[in-house]
Amino acid sequence: MSSQTSKHIRLVAGLLLSLCYGTAQAYVGLCCGKCGGNMPMNIPGGGIPETHEFRLKISPMLMHMEGLRDGTRSIDADSLLGMPVMAGQPTGKFMAVPTQMDMKMLNLTGGYSFSDDFFAGVMLMWKQNSMEMKFNKMMQSTTGQQGFTMKSEGLGDTMLMGKYRLFADDPLIPTRQYSMLFALSLPTGSIDERNSSHPLAMRQKELQPYGMQTGSGTFDPTLGILYQASRSPYWWGVNASYTARLYDNQRGYRLGDEFRLDLYGMYQIRYDFLWQLQLNGHYQGKIRGEADEARSGASGHVTQGDPDSPYMTPLWDPDNYGGTQLFATAGLQWQPASLHIIDFSFSLPLYRDLNGPQLETDYRVMLTWYLEVPTKKSIRYRLGDKPQKSQLGF
Repeated sequence: MSSQTSKHIRLVAGLLLSLCYGTAQAYVGLCCGKCGGNMPMNIPGGGIPETHEFRLKISPMLMHMEGLRDGTRSIDADSLLGMPVMAGQPTGKFMAVPTQMDMKMLNLTGGYSFSDDFFAGVMLMWKQNSMEMKFNKMMQSTTGQQGFTMKSEGLGDTMLMGKYRLFADDPLIPTRQYSMLFALSLPTGSIDERNSSHPLAMRQKELQPYGMQTGSGTFDPTLGILYQASRSPYWWGVNASYTARLYDNQRGYRLGDEFRLDLYGMYQIRYDFLWQLQLNGHYQGKIRGEADEARSGASGHVTQGDPDSPYMTPLWDPDNYGGTQLFATAGLQWQPASLHIIDFSFSLPLYRDLNGPQLETDYRVMLTWYLEVPTKKSIRYRLGDKPQKSQLGF
């Protein structure tokens, strides 16, 4: 394409955007140009911003877990408490079991659209985990407590991501488009968190279980295929992605591979407001390998140095991680000002088949503030002060 032709296309696009900003009311989603109109912000890889524009997202999230599940069956925590070994034989009981957990995360995402089809970005994550543990009778007598709260906090793994648009039925205002998502998770999170809140001093230097660590300890690639379509005022799409764990970390284990499938539909009520519904499927495999300190008996086993001895808590069994889950998500998006979006989503489980016993997720809540920043090269740069009723997209 010649530079003169490209210049003409840019000019036409600018005129279309100006027209949308000034006159559109019910069908303004399409005026978002090649970003596709509207996209949910809790699903990675949504939308392609206009060329030569930055976008920033800040997303606090809370996930609450309560109760234990093995497969599709709920498990009573008290039924798992007892002595791990009686008369030299394993009993299938534990000295401590989890009863509930709050996982709080703060995601900060920034990215830039380098061309009409290519976008790249980075996502940083801060994690805060708080898990309630209940003791068996012996530990209650020893500590004088019913249990304790296991805590960890710190930087999570960092994700580098890119998105390339493979097909669009229109280069300026597409109603159907396919894209490829590719990402790499960097092991910036910790796999060395310690059980510092345990009531017994001798246990406070022990390694915390897998689920309480803030990182994976490995470089993990992700590939995805994304589809989005629209017939204003409706938008819908399907996102599928796979994350591979290719090798063991420095402690001798790797997290399970993950597969995600997200389906969403959106309805734009007015130029600055929409609601959305989603189905979010997630599969994760069991942990492979075992942490070095668990194998040595320092924090996971009753018998020092015996890899076949029982675990003190189900949290140390690699087989008690992963499973298949399906969530329903409802959400709202609101545009309080030009180039700004506020997104709220709430998720509840529809189906849970877990490798357990492990804690089950009760609900997830996410709030997102999203900002677009056109540069001087963007066709929207001189439109920044006008009412941009079309920017309900990501």
